[in-house]
Amino acid sequence: MADVKITVRDKGPLLVKGDVEMVDAEGNRFETKKQFALCRCGLSQNKPFCDGAHAGNFDDCARASKVL
Repeated sequence: MADVKITVRDKGPLLVKGDVEMVDAEGNRFETKKQFALCRCGLSQNKPFCDGAHAGNFDDCARASKVL
């Protein structure tokens, strides 16, 4: 999984790119593609995946701390 990238989208989902295995709390595997979006607003009807329900209803622009 060395070539996995997760991008926090402004006012939107977490965009996951790469070959990943995603499992629920019981160890059941979710079917994923090479690129998919994870909900972080809580409004999706298709959790844990984003369905676009955040549009106009979610306002977060997270930024990482800069390391000197």
